[in-house]
Amino acid sequence: MTSLSPTITLAQDLINIDSVTPEDKGCQELMIKRLEALGFSIERLRFGDVDNLWARHGTQKPLFVFAGHTDVVPSGSEENWHTPPFKATIIDNMLYGRGTADMKGSLAAMVTACERFIKQHPDHRGSIAFLITSDEEGPATNGTIKVVEHLSQQGEHIDMCLVGEPSCTKQLGDTIKNGRRGSLGACLTIQGIQGHVAYPHLAENPIHSLAPALTELISVEWDQGNEFFPPTSLQISNINAGTGATNVIPGHIEVIFNLRFSTQLNQEKITQRVDDILCAHKLNYTIEWNLSGEPFLTPQGELVDAAQQSIQEITGLNSQLSTSGGTSDGRFIAPTGAQVIELGPLNATIHKVNECVGIKELDDLSLIYEKILGQLLA
Repeated sequence: MTSLSPTITLAQDLINIDSVTPEDKGCQELMIKRLEALGFSIERLRFGDVDNLWARHGTQKPLFVFAGHTDVVPSGSEENWHTPPFKATIIDNMLYGRGTADMKGSLAAMVTACERFIKQHPDHRGSIAFLITSDEEGPATNGTIKVVEHLSQQGEHIDMCLVGEPSCTKQLGDTIKNGRRGSLGACLTIQGIQGHVAYPHLAENPIHSLAPALTELISVEWDQGNEFFPPTSLQISNINAGTGATNVIPGHIEVIFNLRFSTQLNQEKITQRVDDILCAHKLNYTIEWNLSGEPFLTPQGELVDAAQQSIQEITGLNSQLSTSGGTSDGRFIAPTGAQVIELGPLNATIHKVNECVGIKELDDLSLIYEKILGQLLA
């Protein structure tokens, strides 16, 4: 094999570290070593058990930020992998290992893109920064959200942010995520009266009481979406009731559900409608809500245009804008007013056994990142 590029060798070094969330285990220090050599100022920010990094090159506006995470999901049984998950291995021009696509490959591409760009443009306009956490795959309570709060207290305002999440489906550059749906979870408990199934008149079955309301909840047309977002969807993920015995009417039922919602809605509108339905069915209920992210959208503009043009120059593709998929740390950055996009490698193998990414894919991703910097800050 010919010698590997700096992007691939750095990706290998990062992949070889078993940084299962919320552990970083030195990944950020590898990046810091490279960034310090470029003249980045470094701020290590540890909140709870989470390592975070804020690195900045330049002091002027606009502030462009590369955002990402060094933590990965567990590999599962290593016996199911054809190569060790924490030993970066190249087979047929594919790089295998946990985190290759999500998202250590992107981190390597970001660093090497900056190395080339700053060498060519040491006095570039604006500033480049890195916001890196080891708490994206976990609860996400001591990571990016805390760094954003810290930056706000320091008077820092991010103008543009590129999150390196794997965004593409079939070819590198085919998709840019320019927004995400909101995510609102609920734990609903309906109280009944436990009793013997032979004496239903002495009990109150909460499963039976809930069934009509549940049917109505899953039939609601929350909205019709818009040109960027699909219609809001409510999905039930868990129902639990009963003692396990066939002759006992349960005393309560617990239902866990989630809504992925568009910019047509907000938390207040959703919770009010759910309450109206439950009250109309005269249920004895309690409900706990958990908002893990508001919907956000970055329309066509300076950042989106730079990304699309850079992709076209490197790959020849006309990339599509999308808001599909789950949440990302972009949900913590967009509310500050920053333009936010997600652009990374293919997402076909993320969180799977034998996670992998193409060698050329990562090298081209680094070139795209460099082109974006050139469009915005050269």
